[in-house]
Amino acid sequence: MSGILNSSIGRKFAMALSALFLMFFLLQHFAINILSVFSPETFNSTSHFMGTFPLVQYVLQPVLIFGVIFHFVMGFVLEIRNNKAREVSYAKNNGGANSTWMSRNMIWSGLAILAFICLHFYDFWFPEINTKFIQGDMTGLIDPNNADSGFRYFEELQHKFESHVRTIIYVIAFVLLALHLLHGFNSAFQSVGANNKYTKGLKNFGKLYAIIIPLGFIFIAIFHHLKHVLS
Repeated sequence: MSGILNSSIGRKFAMALSALFLMFFLLQHFAINILSVFSPETFNSTSHFMGTFPLVQYVLQPVLIFGVIFHFVMGFVLEIRNNKAREVSYAKNNGGANSTWMSRNMIWSGLAILAFICLHFYDFWFPEINTKFIQGDMTGLIDPNNADSGFRYFEELQHKFESHVRTIIYVIAFVLLALHLLHGFNSAFQSVGANNKYTKGLKNFGKLYAIIIPLGFIFIAIFHHLKHVLS
């Protein structure tokens, strides 16, 4: 593993695999969260299953956290190396003319998304972990009638989006995520060697994914905010 990460191609390949893994998780995360709009009961029961099933909690969740950390650390490493390479390239020609604004600023959108992930953990993941593993309350996770029962998925989601400021932060974060994905998706497939007759279709799928998934999350945030404002 260390030998692969010591080469430029190996680092890009590992970065691409971690990106594809996180994109798959993002799709699954969206599929669950959109249920909060159409069926709160199903959202609660699905969230409860994901929050208590041992395979998810003790295997997939640690793998996900490792994937997030690995992706961002590797992103910073690649950005530092790319910046050093650009210094030489820019001295010879206008490097900015040959690259998009997003490709030159992936590190900044990545940092903004990382800050958002920390906020998201603070809003949802840390309270749940505290309830389940510190307080030891695994029985009333989805009981909306017992204020002392512990973490309440749907009610907690609605509560977080009561704030104008938090809703705006979430919207901005998902706009940045869309920009990040638009460039990152194509880069990931190029890094793993996906350059064949399916490339055009993959690029089109990547564009749709990069727009629809963040837009879906924005819809969820605004929906719950407006539901509170208009109630």
